Amino acid sequence: MHHPYRPLLFWFAVLTAVTTFLLIGLGGLVTSNEAGMSVPDWPTSYGYNMFALPIQYWQDGVIYEHTHRLLATFLGILVVALTRWLGGSPSRWPLAVVGGLEILAGVAIILFFPHLKAVGHFLSGIGGVVLLAGVVWARNAPADGRLVKCAWGAFVLVQLQGLLGGLRVALVLNWLGVPHGALAQMFLVLTAATALFTSRWWMESARAQPVAVPKGLSGHVLGVAALIFVQLLVAATMRHQHAGLAIPDFPLAYQQLWPDTHPGAMVRYNAQNADHAMAAHVPVYFVTAFQVNLQMVHRLLAYAIFLGVAAAAMRARKRLGSSDGLTKWALVWLGLLTVQIGLGAATIWYNKAADIATGHVLVGALALVTGVLWWLAAVRRTQLAK
Repeated sequence: MHHPYRPLLFWFAVLTAVTTFLLIGLGGLVTSNEAGMSVPDWPTSYGYNMFALPIQYWQDGVIYEHTHRLLATFLGILVVALTRWLGGSPSRWPLAVVGGLEILAGVAIILFFPHLKAVGHFLSGIGGVVLLAGVVWARNAPADGRLVKCAWGAFVLVQLQGLLGGLRVALVLNWLGVPHGALAQMFLVLTAATALFTSRWWMESARAQPVAVPKGLSGHVLGVAALIFVQLLVAATMRHQHAGLAIPDFPLAYQQLWPDTHPGAMVRYNAQNADHAMAAHVPVYFVTAFQVNLQMVHRLLAYAIFLGVAAAAMRARKRLGSSDGLTKWALVWLGLLTVQIGLGAATIWYNKAADIATGHVLVGALALVTGVLWWLAAVRRTQLAK
């Protein structure tokens, strides 16, 4: 069945993806400014409904943390609306049932598990939005099966993401920051892919006569994109362990190619780091051998990814030609990786300045999305060329 291009749907999907990207940036600012617990309760904010927090609370780290919550809520509403739009009229009753069950589950948790009442309030709130999306009458045809699956995948992920973020605050579980960050990257890829699938190019590309992309090239790009995702997990672990400055110099590491991590060396490193932090008026963190080695792994992965993207760009130019759209896209990808390495170095040189560290997070997310979308476009072209 042919599904025509719908510009309003496409731009709504783009809005959802862009909002996700901005939310990741805000999350980076929260972490970079040590603002993760600036609002100590959830889903309320200092006991208030989050939408009614008095202006006198909006200062210091609360600005970052509370804005992050508000934007996350807005994103959740967008995703529920997108699920209803892409699912069409057949999605009405599933959404209504899911919303009703979430409300019931939330009320039950509040009544019988008072120590988890924050989860109950969260489920009740999101359940009300989902139920409303289901019962509001509107007749529209569903999108193709791929898009419906993307919508329901985003529907599940956005709620899980919100729950993880909230539990990190409510139960003071800082380690949840790592899966929270990983899910954010997965969610961004999913929303960006949804925008691609609703685009005019995707819908009308069957009219063109595309050139097939060699399987080896598309597989290479997918492999590099997977490596970027692993790199983002390593980076999230570093950030939430406050290990971003576990090695305070670059391109060397404690003036060595690979730093010594024996106990005596670690004592020396921590003494040096304490002097450096006090001179720079930044917090002092005790560094472990694991954190030093983790940052070295992060650096090695950065070099490997850069070489992988450079190889992809060269192979695309050789196999597809310099004027091909995917070749140009690969060169943009290479440019992003160049900027990313520069931002990584600047993060160290400027003592993990919040704006630079957040830029590093955002460009990393863009690099992942660029690789995955390149691969999806290559697969689409190859399928149409057969």
